[in-house]
Amino acid sequence: MSSIRCQNLTKTFEQGGVKIKGLDKVNLEIKKGEFLCLSGPSGSGKTTLLNALGGLLTPDSGKLEINGKDIIKLNKDQLANIRLHDIGFIFQSYNLIPVLSAQENVEFIMQAQGVNAVERSQRAQQILKEVGLQGLEKRLSSELSGGQQQRVAVARAIVSKPALILADEPTANLDSASALSLMKLISTLNQKHNITVVLATHDNRIMNIARRQVHMQDGQIVSDLPTENLSDIA
Repeated sequence: MSSIRCQNLTKTFEQGGVKIKGLDKVNLEIKKGEFLCLSGPSGSGKTTLLNALGGLLTPDSGKLEINGKDIIKLNKDQLANIRLHDIGFIFQSYNLIPVLSAQENVEFIMQAQGVNAVERSQRAQQILKEVGLQGLEKRLSSELSGGQQQRVAVARAIVSKPALILADEPTANLDSASALSLMKLISTLNQKHNITVVLATHDNRIMNIARRQVHMQDGQIVSDLPTENLSDIA
């Protein structure tokens, strides 16, 4: 069963009177539980595609189905509901609330979902343990290292049990060791929870941990291969 299906997705932007194709008739199918990396140089379209998958921008044309629903046809409230319940986001800037503790940051989305306080606390503590932050639950996010903050962000994304995790350059602000550690963590969580993961990066250090690489250029998919079949793609 496919978790995601894109058909002829097109998105055009205008900059200084010049039209630029962010997506150029993109066709892509992603099965449930896959761990896919979108690679390509800056401006290749990978972040645009990721934002489309997350309902953060609307393609000009084409079809985009997530779990059988064409999200392009949904209204703002319906899109917001899917983002709240079905999609977890991981950003390179962490996007944590600095005055909240690690646990409070993880509980935040569950509170929006209406999960009761006891269950929120239990689930937050369990997922923080899974990402290696046991004992740091009460630490303010602003007091954590960059690697620890990104692990909180991963915990927050996965704790609500979404069908899909979208990660945009999640290792961009981390050193090599922390980046590799984070990618291995995401891979482990992907396999354990069978959550579909789509990650955008141009970082060759970590993209090979994904099991499938989709390489983009000028808004188009130029290759789509299992990682073990890839030669070095810049």
